[in-house]
Amino acid sequence: MRTSKNNIALGIRFVISFLFLLSAVAKLYPSPYFAISTFEVKQLYPMGFSENFAPYFSRILIGIEFALGLLILQKNFLRSIVIPATILLLTVFTTHLTLVTIQSGGNSGNCGCFGSLLPMTPIEAIAKNVVAMILLVWLIVIMPKSTERHDNFWVLTSTTFAMILMLFMLAPIQPPASNFTVTEPEATTVDTLQPKAADTTAAVMIKDTVKKPDAAVATVKTEPTEPEKKKSGYASYFAGIDNGRKTLCFFVPGCDHCRQAAKELTELKKTNKNFPEISIIFMNEEADLIPDFFKEAGAEYPYKIIEVIPFWKVLGSGKDTPGVKYLWNGNEYKYYFGINENKFNPVDYQKLINKTFAELKK
Repeated sequence: MRTSKNNIALGIRFVISFLFLLSAVAKLYPSPYFAISTFEVKQLYPMGFSENFAPYFSRILIGIEFALGLLILQKNFLRSIVIPATILLLTVFTTHLTLVTIQSGGNSGNCGCFGSLLPMTPIEAIAKNVVAMILLVWLIVIMPKSTERHDNFWVLTSTTFAMILMLFMLAPIQPPASNFTVTEPEATTVDTLQPKAADTTAAVMIKDTVKKPDAAVATVKTEPTEPEKKKSGYASYFAGIDNGRKTLCFFVPGCDHCRQAAKELTELKKTNKNFPEISIIFMNEEADLIPDFFKEAGAEYPYKIIEVIPFWKVLGSGKDTPGVKYLWNGNEYKYYFGINENKFNPVDYQKLINKTFAELKK
């Protein structure tokens, strides 16, 4: 009987270790700085963490996940510290996920437990955490007290500090970018499908050609053919973005979905000579893949590169890549984002850009 309990206890420890190590590793996929920064913007910022504190908290949290995943396999202070600490961390995660579920329904979105490697909804994550906590409580019940050691507390501290230090080394904290610093000069980029010329997409202003009588001035009211100009907020990236009709894209160079959207935009542009000029804001993640990105897209377009966290901010809270915006004189008329219900739809976009200003106002 004791042998059977020991085997079950060992099996539970391996299962919990695997879950914690997988969770920690997944938060570093596909690259440590990119993944951790994404975790901060999408998970910590909405919780109220400041931009200055979030980078430290995220690395310490993932370091603790690594440490618990390793410490659950050893015997020092296992029942008295390691298992209770593991249950406490799972309880904190579950409480947060429960609040998210109450607020948003919990049936969509990625909770971030396994990063982008294994997307999981809050409800799925809660179920996973509850099962893990039940296993840990069972582990305390069936594991003999005699198996626990109390002579090497340094094993816990050394492992924990080593894992946290490893995270700070793998993904060093970068100073915040000032005003979303642009790292790619505009002059080095071109649109290979459309020569640089006057903006042919801007609608022609209709002039009043009615003669005014000498005795009285007659006026003819005409409906505007384009929206009034406004600031879109992207002029720091592309000087002419608020003039005429534009297609502004938010892409990650190595993202397959982004490449597909760029390819679809190129195909639309080939069939429409008045297609809104395409400009791209790239995330500075695998920027060396940009030439290959344009090769797959079938054309090159003006682009800028900005750092990871500023990119997510510019993309917008709750948004994901690929992002495609339709702008007219700085006014936003459509924003496609992500790969689900709001994803880019080339058929819908073709219909949208063919609409007159009067049709867009309806």
